[in-house]
Amino acid sequence: MVRKTKEEALATRSAILDAAEIVFQERGVSRTSLAEIAAAAGVTRGAVYWHFTNKVDLFDAMVQRIFGLMEAKLEELQATRHYDDPAELLRELALHFLDRVANDPRYFRIIEISWHKCEYVGELVEIRDKHFERGNCFLDISETAFRASRELGCLSPRVDPRTAAIGLMAVVDGLVANWTLDRSSFPLVDTGTEIIDGYFSGLRARRPDGAADRNG
Repeated sequence: MVRKTKEEALATRSAILDAAEIVFQERGVSRTSLAEIAAAAGVTRGAVYWHFTNKVDLFDAMVQRIFGLMEAKLEELQATRHYDDPAELLRELALHFLDRVANDPRYFRIIEISWHKCEYVGELVEIRDKHFERGNCFLDISETAFRASRELGCLSPRVDPRTAAIGLMAVVDGLVANWTLDRSSFPLVDTGTEIIDGYFSGLRARRPDGAADRNG
């Protein structure tokens, strides 16, 4: 009975998050109430408050559904792959993210909501701050990988690891932000792969003949 109750609670929580994605995408975050999400999920407003403290808590849990998967992918790559160039880990993770945004409806919905349908004012400022925390965490991971890559001679000694990390984030975020505004504007995965590969090529160490030492 206890197991069944836990399973039912998890199913209810998942249904609330599923409904939040749909309603937030349709109405925007600031114009959506928890009562509307409850109605869409087919549960009571009290059930929503049982699982989530407020809209900020619900929104953060919704976003964590994809960021948790990205963190798991990063751990998988770190555990199962060996990279002669540590920066290659960042390339694979970036391309995986583009693929998920392009081909997984949940990723697309949550990214579209977060970047285009949420005003980060009032109570939602807390969500903005959480986004900054996640972004800074990824920057730190990227900086560490770029620094290791430079120390191995894979990147040009003139490359500043922090600047390279910021640049990679700008490239990925720019691609996704523009594509989610108009999905017919360009093929995200194909165009994104070409652009990201070009970015990494520009960072790599060069041989005396001017060619990139690795994959250039």
